[in-house]
Amino acid sequence: MKASVIANKDYTIAKIDDRVYGAFLEHLGRAVYEGIYEPDHPSADTNGMRGDVIDLVKKLNVPVVRYPGGNFVSAYNWEDGIGPREERPVRLDLAWHTSESNAVGVHEFADWCASVGTEMMLAVNLGSRGVDDARNFLEYVNHPGGSYWSDLRIKNGRKEPWNVKMWCLGNEMDGPWQVGHKDADEYGKLAANTARAMRMFDQSLELIVCGSSNSDMPSYPDWERIVLEHTYDHVDHISLHMYFANRDDNTPNYLGLAEKLDTYIETVAATIKQVKAKKKSKKDVYISFDEWNVWYHSNKKDREILDGNGGWPHAPGLLEDIYNFEDVLMVGLILNTFIRRSDVVKIACIAQLVNVIAPIMTEKGGPAWAQTIYYPYYFASAFGRGTALQLVANSPGYETPHGKNTAFVDVSGVHNEDDGTLSFFLVNRHTSESIETKVSLQGFAEASIIDHQVMTHPDLKAVNTAGNQEEVAPKKGTGAKVNGDRLSVVLPPYSYQMVRVKI
Repeated sequence: MKASVIANKDYTIAKIDDRVYGAFLEHLGRAVYEGIYEPDHPSADTNGMRGDVIDLVKKLNVPVVRYPGGNFVSAYNWEDGIGPREERPVRLDLAWHTSESNAVGVHEFADWCASVGTEMMLAVNLGSRGVDDARNFLEYVNHPGGSYWSDLRIKNGRKEPWNVKMWCLGNEMDGPWQVGHKDADEYGKLAANTARAMRMFDQSLELIVCGSSNSDMPSYPDWERIVLEHTYDHVDHISLHMYFANRDDNTPNYLGLAEKLDTYIETVAATIKQVKAKKKSKKDVYISFDEWNVWYHSNKKDREILDGNGGWPHAPGLLEDIYNFEDVLMVGLILNTFIRRSDVVKIACIAQLVNVIAPIMTEKGGPAWAQTIYYPYYFASAFGRGTALQLVANSPGYETPHGKNTAFVDVSGVHNEDDGTLSFFLVNRHTSESIETKVSLQGFAEASIIDHQVMTHPDLKAVNTAGNQEEVAPKKGTGAKVNGDRLSVVLPPYSYQMVRVKI
């Protein structure tokens, strides 16, 4: 079986915003406590943050981390997480039916972000709270001093403001599971008023308004239209969320979910254009895909706590999906989609970063390790920066519920002019056949292979564990070659590959 791809230097999509490789941390399960924060751990730094986790995150070069939620933020009082730890209140978290110690708040999170070299993307509570608390939080975080909230920050040990630019106006407010759930008009008006107030403080903020929690919501896509009609002139991004599951153990259909993702982005992008035209606006609003990942492995176990049978435990093991090789392919497809939609998707956050549906896992007092999905995320973040190429791909395909002709070979390409490289990320969705793939390099001279990484495994359900951390890991590829202006590579069935070319 064969496939062909044309990569022309002059045919591009957009400059990829580095923030498309962002991540997310919520006060949920063991994401924060025992995830990034474990003061008794042998590797803990002076702030109580796990050094082994810091090392794994730094390798990913995560540009931005969204915090503190998520569903958690819709009933969160940010003031609970400041001041002396011994004076911070313990609260009941209604979103995840757990208790929150508030041992970690914005100060601790900011220090952790500095240690891993990332920016903060903060969310305000528009569920149980509103404009006043949002503007107070903003003043606390960003004002230099001489006001009540900024002086309180200084008293709490942080003299300089953090100057956070990215702010989420609530979370998933279309969802009836959300504390303070609102309809589109109600939320749109509140978000617009909150955005106006925040811009009175600083016009340069980047504000993200809530879009649909997923494309199966009854209010989708009217939600986007109505909310944007209220907020278009005051915000920069609209958020989308999507999680991916193989509940029927049907791998071809599971991997076909990337087509549903692409349609979701395309529909919201069209809705943005519709509202822009209606308002006769000259400004652009983009997509922040600030929650995405595979999520289904842990659902049955999670129900025991989320249904209230576990009382109100602090930082229980929740949403701890153990990812397999099959999920590597799905995550690779998702990232390829974001690269190909880089003209409209400017921010994206894998949800989440540690322990909770995450590429990194930890044991309390023990090791931290990379889950299977860590690797496609790492390759995209490390080598998928530059300009997305408008590839022309021709591949045999198959039918799924999500698309009539889903290509077996899914590919994205990135041209990094700064270091003179091309990076191709390829997934073969065929269950049993290798596919010989040829890439025509048009306008790129003197090409040579500089890196070739392959991920494949005879068992789709193979996982990494604390005791066997590299059962599923990339291996150096041996088959890619360049002959003149033609790159050729063989893609084994169910495989993920990265091929990098020096030009």
